[in-house]
Amino acid sequence: MDILTKETVQLRTQATDRVDAIKQSGELLVKAGYVPPSYVDGMLAREKVQSTYLGNGIAIPHGELKDLRSICHTGVSVLQLPEGVEWEPGERAYLVIGLAATSDEHVGVLSNLLQALQDPETIKQMVQTTDPMMIIERLTRRSEDSA
Repeated sequence: MDILTKETVQLRTQATDRVDAIKQSGELLVKAGYVPPSYVDGMLAREKVQSTYLGNGIAIPHGELKDLRSICHTGVSVLQLPEGVEWEPGERAYLVIGLAATSDEHVGVLSNLLQALQDPETIKQMVQTTDPMMIIERLTRRSEDSA
């Protein structure tokens, strides 16, 4: 099963606030069969404990440690918000990347995502693209592919 597919990438969407954005990104994971609906509640609970906003217009909501047991398959969702949504005071998220990774895969998945997203030009392209495959290719390439 692929970690990121066209079905888990939602382009040109809007969210009323970060809670709405988290619910939308979680619902993409649920629809793809990566997680049960209860995982979305864990994503919301995790956000209350500590913000998942990374800066540079990116948030990576994910469940709490106790939610790892409910994950069916490691998966990633991407919510592209061209207008952004306020995540922190004065900070807007334009890419909301929902993450559901089992404990042994979590570090590798997150590392790959962060590596792909460190380049501001890549982020800009991902926020503006109308092609879900561009996002999939950028987030799933191996480090040797981007060298």
